[in-house]
Amino acid sequence: MRLVLVFLTVIVMAMGQSKQPRLELAADANWRFVLGDPVGAEARAFDDSSWRKVDLPHDWSIESSPAKDNPTGSGGGFYPAGTGWYRKSFRAPAEWKGRRVNVEFDGVYRDATVYLNGHKLGHQPYGYTSFRFDLTSELDYSGPNVLAVRVDNSQQPNSRWYSGSGIYRHVRVVVNHPAHVADWGVFVTTKQAGAESATVTVRTHVANESAARAGLTVETRIVDRSGKVSGTAHSAIDVAASSAAEATQEVVVARPVLWSLEAPALYRVVTRVLQGGQVVDEVETPFGIRTIAWSAEKGLLLNGKPIKLAGGSVHHDNGPLGAMAFDRAEERRVQILKAAGFNAVRTSHNPPSPAFLEACDRLGLLVFDEAFDSWKANKAKFDYGRNFDEWWQRDLSAMVLRDRNHPSVIFWSIGNEIPEVLVERGPGIAKQLAAQVRSLDSSRAVSQAFPTSTSEAFPDAVIANLDVTGYNYNLAAHHAEDHQRLPGRVMMTTESFPGAAFTEWSLVQDNPYIVGEFVWTAMDYLGESGIGSYSYGSPELAAMASKAMSGMQSMVDKMFLAMANGVDMSALMTQGAAQGGESPMSAMFPGFPWHMAQCGDIDITGYRKPQSYYRDILWNGGDRVYATVRLPEPEGKKTVVVGWAVFPTRPSWTWPGQEGKMLQVEVYSGVEKVRLYLNDKLIGEKPTGRAQEFRAMFDVPYAEGTLKAVGVRGERAVAESILTTVGRPVRLKLTAERTEVQADGQDLAYVTVEAVDEKGRLQMAADHDTRFAISGPGVLAAVGNADGRDSTPYQGTQRKLYQGRAQVIIRTSKQGGPIRLTATAPGLAEGAVTIQAKSGKMRPELQ
Repeated sequence: MRLVLVFLTVIVMAMGQSKQPRLELAADANWRFVLGDPVGAEARAFDDSSWRKVDLPHDWSIESSPAKDNPTGSGGGFYPAGTGWYRKSFRAPAEWKGRRVNVEFDGVYRDATVYLNGHKLGHQPYGYTSFRFDLTSELDYSGPNVLAVRVDNSQQPNSRWYSGSGIYRHVRVVVNHPAHVADWGVFVTTKQAGAESATVTVRTHVANESAARAGLTVETRIVDRSGKVSGTAHSAIDVAASSAAEATQEVVVARPVLWSLEAPALYRVVTRVLQGGQVVDEVETPFGIRTIAWSAEKGLLLNGKPIKLAGGSVHHDNGPLGAMAFDRAEERRVQILKAAGFNAVRTSHNPPSPAFLEACDRLGLLVFDEAFDSWKANKAKFDYGRNFDEWWQRDLSAMVLRDRNHPSVIFWSIGNEIPEVLVERGPGIAKQLAAQVRSLDSSRAVSQAFPTSTSEAFPDAVIANLDVTGYNYNLAAHHAEDHQRLPGRVMMTTESFPGAAFTEWSLVQDNPYIVGEFVWTAMDYLGESGIGSYSYGSPELAAMASKAMSGMQSMVDKMFLAMANGVDMSALMTQGAAQGGESPMSAMFPGFPWHMAQCGDIDITGYRKPQSYYRDILWNGGDRVYATVRLPEPEGKKTVVVGWAVFPTRPSWTWPGQEGKMLQVEVYSGVEKVRLYLNDKLIGEKPTGRAQEFRAMFDVPYAEGTLKAVGVRGERAVAESILTTVGRPVRLKLTAERTEVQADGQDLAYVTVEAVDEKGRLQMAADHDTRFAISGPGVLAAVGNADGRDSTPYQGTQRKLYQGRAQVIIRTSKQGGPIRLTATAPGLAEGAVTIQAKSGKMRPELQ
């Protein structure tokens, strides 16, 4: 009976879909996958019954453990790669006949070759480009069709960070009338905007894929968040057979609600294509009404108001999930960044998922959208440099066309740390790339990130093609000279060391031509193994490491010039570990067993480190204080902090074995001064203004009890931060970020697992081996912690606590009901939490 009902439901859905002018069918479910490269796997008749069933998004690398000999190396987090195949069967209903059918991929890493029923549709090398192929001519309406995708990520190393492997973003099938809005064919810009009115320009590219000329009407409506129509336009266009045409319309919106960081108001352009009075296509395009301007004199203006970018760079992975781009995971990252005080993000060093940008639009986070980490010259042996000549124009165009309606996107970046900027061919390439971007969108600034000298002939010639120049780690050294030579140059820091927070903040605040900073990095990520880690070594090593950092610029220039001239530098990070012994290089690039960078303000599970609270106070001020304690150094050793590391601290006043010994307490403060108390006894009072870099250091003899930092303005206490000695852990505490989720097979529930004492307080010293069990309509998508040296697989049922915590990520099924997660650990009372999966409206799916 149940099978009959399911069959009838599919028939009813298909009948309903046939009446729609455009169908968008999710194609994430029910794929078959195998790791390997079987011969003939593209053929429709190939037997894939022994292959694993998977739902997308999927990343096969994260299913395994990092291992020292894996060819992805230190940059890729020592994860495996290889080649894999995906196959999906579906039926094409008769209603599709006479229409155009495309499959769309948001991203596949890497070298994807796509087949339908054994016929090769095409190839897409770059793993971050969204792409599509036409299925129409190869569809079989009499039986099942088989879509097959070969993913070849075997040539390693091909990335300087963790890439993941597989179809890690969404897939959909789109069914159109032959006359339809072209792919990424609606482009919305704000011509002018004020309190009384805004003029919105809508350019609509319409394709006619029929054999006859078509007289069409383009109907445009602008709709606000409440569903009210704010403006309309109509245009008649004549489109030749197998051709395309564009309609340009201006719509005036009265009393517009402008998109801003504080109130990210979104409108929709509803575009209809009519033929003979009948609607043959309909597309909705979210957008925001806002203006962006930039100059060296006024800096960056959003809606005419000055704004400084308090930004962070991020890679694309979602921590324990690997590269898998679940909508909820992407949204959560944006929420965490906003909560930590960021107002901007740089998508390093590639276009992000559409879901990430949609979350930035909805939640109000500005975006620096970046295309490439390399041009022709390789940084990793098999990276994008081998594809650049043939593919740069298609990949760059795909980024701009896909992303240009997002109000959050304010900058386009044509490259990060490109070696060619130091040699003769660099300016010519930059001119081509910048011109291509502007041909598709001239409303935003074009930028690029420079780690090298920015005042020599070739870099100057590259920068002449840009609107805003990005400086990686070198703004303090070069901005004054560059501004004096070229006072019209607009600058920003596109990467900075976490330890340089105050210096970078000062540059941004004090100079109108410097529009902001993007720290490296906002959130921790997989790969670039251990670059933010600290270590303990001899006093001599600590001194050597400090000296090495002072000569960094000269070393960087030489390294990038060598890469521009064809020298293979892809093993740079792993050389540190290979040197062994004590050296600044081994401290900066420690290698295995590290598999994550460890340099983020926010750790890989989403928790804020002390450095995040300091940066937030620097950028955003407020009557706030935050107390943390420097880790005691082993006897005879010094803490070695080099590169992206900061001195390790912990917001804890539980230090057994340190009784009577001096501990260094750091207090970050947005007020005039702080007072520090231990067990209600005043330890001291110190100013915490700009001259003190908004922090104070206290030496405190450790004794159990309560440490309290009080922020004082005038003589009035306005803020406090309290650390209390915690007892031994007695139980596990589970806390779900959301206790209600959608039963759609895609939603995620994040659960924090903590070891707590009898009063429910986190015991940060707990490192128990913890096991998890789940019941109900959900699965364990990932388990993790923030320890970059823990090589336990992220997909499993067990994880050690790190600093008292672990994380469990639950993926829903398509059934509603309670999901119960239980955690157990030796010596601790078990913990549990229940999450309710709610059934709701399901997306139409490819059957």
